[in-house]
Amino acid sequence: MGWLRQLFTRQRRYNELSESIREHLEEKIADLTDRGLTRQEAERTARRDFGNVTRIEERSREVWQWPTVEGIVADVRFALRQLIKSPGFTITAVLTLALGIGATTAIFTLVQQVMLQSLPVTSPDQLWRIGDEPHCCDWTGYSQDSDDEPGNWTLFSWEAYRQFRANTPGFQDLAALQSGSMPLRVLRPGSSGPPDTANGEFVSGNFFQTLGVSAWRGRLFVDADDRDGAPPVAVMSFHAWREKYGSDSSVVGSTYSINHQAFTIIGVAPAGFIGAKMASWGLADIWMPLATEPLLLGTTARIKNTRVDWLDLIGRARPGTNPKALQAQLQGELQGWLSSHLADMTPQEKAVWHKQSLRLSPGGAGFSFLRKAYSRDLLLLMVTACCVLLVACANIANLLLAQGLKKRHQTAVRVALGASHGRLVRKALLESVTLSLIGGAAGVAVAWAGARLILYLAFHTQKQSSWIPVQASPSTVVLLFALGVSVLTGAIFGMMPAWMTSQADPVEALRGASRAIAGGGHWAQKALVIAQAAVSLVLLSAAAMLGDSLRNLEHQDFGFNPDGRYLVSIGSPLLANYKQEQLVPLYRQIQDRFKAIPGARSVSGATYAPMSGNQAGHEIRIQGKPEPGPKEDIFADWTRITPRFFDTIGARMLAGRAIDDDTASTRRVAVINQAFAKKFFGGQNPIGRHFGPGPIKNTATYEIVGVVQNIHYVSWGFTDPDRPMYYVPEAQTVAFDQRDLQSDELVSQNLWSTVIWAPDHPANLFTQIKNALAEINPNLTCTALPYSQAIQETFDQQNMIASLAWLFGAVGLALAAIGLYGVTAYGVEQRTSEIGVRMALGADRGSVTAMVLRGAFWQVGIGLGIGIPAAIGAGYLMSSQLFGVAPWNPLLLAGATLLLGLAALCAAVIPARRAASTDPMQALRSE
Repeated sequence: MGWLRQLFTRQRRYNELSESIREHLEEKIADLTDRGLTRQEAERTARRDFGNVTRIEERSREVWQWPTVEGIVADVRFALRQLIKSPGFTITAVLTLALGIGATTAIFTLVQQVMLQSLPVTSPDQLWRIGDEPHCCDWTGYSQDSDDEPGNWTLFSWEAYRQFRANTPGFQDLAALQSGSMPLRVLRPGSSGPPDTANGEFVSGNFFQTLGVSAWRGRLFVDADDRDGAPPVAVMSFHAWREKYGSDSSVVGSTYSINHQAFTIIGVAPAGFIGAKMASWGLADIWMPLATEPLLLGTTARIKNTRVDWLDLIGRARPGTNPKALQAQLQGELQGWLSSHLADMTPQEKAVWHKQSLRLSPGGAGFSFLRKAYSRDLLLLMVTACCVLLVACANIANLLLAQGLKKRHQTAVRVALGASHGRLVRKALLESVTLSLIGGAAGVAVAWAGARLILYLAFHTQKQSSWIPVQASPSTVVLLFALGVSVLTGAIFGMMPAWMTSQADPVEALRGASRAIAGGGHWAQKALVIAQAAVSLVLLSAAAMLGDSLRNLEHQDFGFNPDGRYLVSIGSPLLANYKQEQLVPLYRQIQDRFKAIPGARSVSGATYAPMSGNQAGHEIRIQGKPEPGPKEDIFADWTRITPRFFDTIGARMLAGRAIDDDTASTRRVAVINQAFAKKFFGGQNPIGRHFGPGPIKNTATYEIVGVVQNIHYVSWGFTDPDRPMYYVPEAQTVAFDQRDLQSDELVSQNLWSTVIWAPDHPANLFTQIKNALAEINPNLTCTALPYSQAIQETFDQQNMIASLAWLFGAVGLALAAIGLYGVTAYGVEQRTSEIGVRMALGADRGSVTAMVLRGAFWQVGIGLGIGIPAAIGAGYLMSSQLFGVAPWNPLLLAGATLLLGLAALCAAVIPARRAASTDPMQALRSE
């Protein structure tokens, strides 16, 4: 530990050394004085004989110190003093770096949490998912397609899960969890207030054991809790326990009413645990055993339906297990399970069941729907932020280079006095790194504000009852990232200025030259400005394309008219203790009450309204046509609607009639869209034809009575062809033999969406809607908003990307303009004497201004020559994220070029006017 003691006592040792040397020098002077020399002669002789005192001290210190460390500390102190002496330079540089580093760190804050973070569980590297892509929320049948890849299974039935768990020894444990969520209404015992809304999730009894987590309070599930006949129990998340119930310890052990069923809360999950799924619709507040699904869903329960796949599977592999061998074993088990259900398969499923497969993928991050939804956009933003950082770094390099060239005379003196080039480079580099570290510290604050902005843009429409564990506060990893970026920024972009300023010729100092030499540094500064102009053009062009794409998305023809329409989303009446048979009269009562609101011209309901974020579908069979082949696409979406629905939403009927006064006692009818008619009937007239959901025995279920224009129903796939769809009356139901079809039939009787056409925009409409619903039943809940706002919220993610792209483009443009201004102003300062001579020889102000502007726009022109091809290339790289915008768009590119040109003109005109106002006599006199 001697080195540590030396480190903290070095200043005392240095003082003792200086004192010892001083005493020796005094003794020599006293001795010479005794020999008859005067005091002045004795001091001169003693110092000449003794040598350079400072050099002796340095050599003596090097015996018991780290000279490199000491030199670095001294250089850092010197750099700080220099920065304090130049507040204008320091503030400009710190703000520039804060913008560049802050933008990059803000994006990385989200990248780290969404794309890189593992679940807060024991040994997440041992977890494996069965399936390679998260999928919501269920799949019907014995064949699956994942992301248009035939036969790739990602969801599983309860029976398949039980078989995998029992027959896969490679897994130490295998757990299942619901894909999607279960809306809950939770009422505390003795509470007189309204029920709390919560997100529920069904999980297997070994879910928490598989993930390796322990309870914060009480206990977690065991297998005995997930059996038929077991007492209904639930586990509450730490977040819900703290935020909704104030960390009340009495929650554990209490019996709560969950969707009107009594559940005992047996425990609270640990802090930070979010389950195994991260999704934009929120995380689980309450976990319930899979065996309790029939208790809450009744006849629509899926647990015993082998045709419905609704579970995600995640397992912990035994140490030493080969993932490829485990995947092969699971593949065999899938084939064995499918073969046991051949009798239940449709002809299409029998033709492809042996081609079904599954993949094993790392499960340390769980099932991240956020990663799937945002990874591509975050990558684009990360690249954009790095471009802003490059522009900022080029500015810093220019500032350091200009400052170094101004100190060229001082540097030359140092070289003449013996300073090595290495020491000069180190001093300049340390000044650059120190400046970058200060800028990085300020960048962390910018990153925090930027991350908050991004989270607001991405999730500001999120329901208050949902939460997403993505925070703007920087983690340790993010802080280390900011530190690394700061050091690399200072080192890389400080290298060139450090090297160039160290190449000072000592002869200049000895000559006493005061004239600045710009040649070596000027080309470097211009090169940096050219690079800034090119990168800024790419940023502006990308922002323009994304903004134009967003405008095209929001203003496309959706097949209906949202103007004057309002979308009311009503919570399931089943949560308000209504029975299935009460739904049809209830919704009629709700619509009659809404129609009584002054200004409401028409009111209609639907299971799902257009662009409401949900859809349902199944295979179709056409009467009179043979069983389709295994590769034939026979899928169509459908929804249940009330009379005059198409008039209410402003959609046009193209043939036949709309659904109007069809009742349970009349023939079962359906209206199809254009895409359905084209896909299943070609050029034939579909009116009067019959069809039904597969299998083929259901072909006579519905008679087609009308064709409506294509309506874009889903909130994705805007570049895809129109989806076939059909509409059936709310009053007509079918008793299917197939369990999955009958379950869909019952679920569809929940009319989640009601559309109100009120073109005069009545005052207090939303209040009247909620009051009207409360008059029917105060336990019924709803949200209401203008339909145009609902469509706009569909594109929140695209709006976030476009807004941030414009923000980054504006920052890059401003930094490029500042860089051009700095280089142009420095060039004018260096050429003051030349300009004075020109004006003395007859040059007017206009010619001087033109000369300066010509030099500035020459740099911008070269930047455009590089930036335009780069912008076109960037357009092709991001073409998958554009809607109705070509990667090569001359108009958008011309606009970005014009914007950059205007910024360059504003940046260059100030130093140009300053040059034109130069006094020739003053310039020549200073020379």
